Amino acid sequence: MKRILFPAVAVLSALALADSIRRIFYEAPMQVSPIPAQSLFFNQKIFYWHVPHAMLLFVAVIVCGIASAGYLRNRKGGWDDVALATGEVSVLYGAIVLITGSIWGRAAWGVWWQWELRLTTSLLLWLIMVGYVIVRRFGGPGSERLAAGLAVFGMVDVPLIYFSVKIQEALHPPPNVVPKLEGAMMGAFGMSVLAIALVFGLLIVIRTWVARSERELRELHERALDLGVLDS
Repeated sequence: MKRILFPAVAVLSALALADSIRRIFYEAPMQVSPIPAQSLFFNQKIFYWHVPHAMLLFVAVIVCGIASAGYLRNRKGGWDDVALATGEVSVLYGAIVLITGSIWGRAAWGVWWQWELRLTTSLLLWLIMVGYVIVRRFGGPGSERLAAGLAVFGMVDVPLIYFSVKIQEALHPPPNVVPKLEGAMMGAFGMSVLAIALVFGLLIVIRTWVARSERELRELHERALDLGVLDS
C-alpha cells in the first residue's frame, strides 16, 4: 500500500501544480484598481505563490519547534528526525517567501525591501532556521540540542510575524486579504495552496525517511564500534 501511495501523491502533486498554473494565468483576472497607480495587473499573480508558501512556512516552523521540544524532553530520535526534516524545508520555503515578497513589494510599493515589522521578523525567522540547519550540519556532537533550542525560539517568532501588521501600521496588507477573494481568484488560490501543500508533504516525508535512515546507520555503526566489530 505504501509503495502505491507515495507515487500516487507525487502524481497528484504534479497535476495540482499544473492546474494551479492554468488557473493563475488563464482564469484568475489581473488586479486592476480604480486608481491606475495602484493597479498591479500581471504582477499580482505572484500572490498565488507567495501566500501559500508563507502559510506552509509557518506550519514547518511550528512543527519543527514542537518536534524539537519533544526531543529535548525525551531524547527520542523520531522527534529529531521530524525536526530536521521540517527545519530544512522551512529554509527552502522561507527563501521563496522572501524572494516572492520582494518582487511583490517592488511592483506594489516601488521598493524591494522595507524595514517594517513584518518583513524584518520574517527575515529574522529565516535566519534562525538557516542557523538551525548550519548547527545541525556543522555543530558536531550535541548539536541536536542546541539546534532544538533555536527551533523553539523560531516557533515563538511565528505569532509575532502574523500579528505584526496589527502591532505596527505598515505597507504590508493585513491578513484579511484571502477571505475577500472571490470567484476565479479564490479558485486559483485554493488550488495553489493544495499543490504547494502536497509538495510540502512529500518533501517532509522524504526528508524524514532519509534522516531516520541516517540516524539508524549511525547508531548501528556505534554499536559495531562498541562490540569491536569495526575499527574506529
